[in-house]
Amino acid sequence: MADLQALVDDLWERRSELEPGDPDVGQVLLDAVGLLDRGEARVAEVDATGEVVVHEWLKRAILLLFRQSAMDTVELGPFEFADKIPLKGGYQAAGVRVVPGASARWGSFLDRGVILMPSYVNIGAWVGPRTMVDTWATVGSGAQIGADVHLAGGVGIGGVLEPPGAHPVIVEDGAFIGSRAILTEGVRIGAGAVLGPNVSLTASVPVIDVTESQPVEHRGSVPARAIVVPGTRPKQFPAGTYQLACALIVGWRSEATDEKVSLNDALRELDDRAG
Repeated sequence: MADLQALVDDLWERRSELEPGDPDVGQVLLDAVGLLDRGEARVAEVDATGEVVVHEWLKRAILLLFRQSAMDTVELGPFEFADKIPLKGGYQAAGVRVVPGASARWGSFLDRGVILMPSYVNIGAWVGPRTMVDTWATVGSGAQIGADVHLAGGVGIGGVLEPPGAHPVIVEDGAFIGSRAILTEGVRIGAGAVLGPNVSLTASVPVIDVTESQPVEHRGSVPARAIVVPGTRPKQFPAGTYQLACALIVGWRSEATDEKVSLNDALRELDDRAG
């Protein structure tokens, strides 16, 4: 992998000189992005100290692959796609359930037990085991979704490829992301956290813990097992006082909360019995 990284880094430095369609360059990039597709490498991960490590060379490989690849037309039954990157396949062998209307781009990784309702997973994304990506949810480029996560209907997980060092969105194991929630700009959701419907978080939106006598503010992250709902707080402008969006930590996940958000586990159990 170190040799492959060196080749990609060299291509990145010479990117203005590269000719689209060069088969030797293309093979290097296919080998690099193939590691992502098979789950043998990740765009980003949390290390043993709890820090996020971004593997910039893999993001560069994706960006170069777009530059080097030609448009192609793919017909699947009545559907036609025109793109530079093909769709994933081999779901049955991978132990992944994909409902009609769902798709994942090659270069993303879906671990065993993942369920995709009609939804979309982009290149460079990682989706951990037994996670459900519910109807009309999207997982953007490079986003890292842990094990046993539920992305409810309409959830939007933003992607990021540029600049290569930018942190992607990370949702850690066991989190529940409510319907129509939006996560962008490298937001990190701690393990077991519960986000209510319509929570919208960026790197600058304050996440305020209001469970004690004094508020505690977080930005760009949600603590593990926090229960979060949308909120607003007043801000003074020259034209007057207006309410700006924030998110409120109103409690901490307990066994009772676990029971309320375990619908995906129940569905999987019924599916296993039927299968």
